[in-house]
Amino acid sequence: MLAVETIAKIRRAYFKEGKSIKQICRDLRVSRNTVRKVI
Repeated sequence: MLAVETIAKIRRAYFKEGKSIKQICRDLRVSRNTVRKVI
């Protein structure tokens, strides 16, 4: 289970900062599938 803080970071990076899923995975060290589920 992801921390609420991590979920917020993923959403902020994707929607506000315009980062790609791949870049978010590298920055936060989570899998692509995890990022896709959160978005």
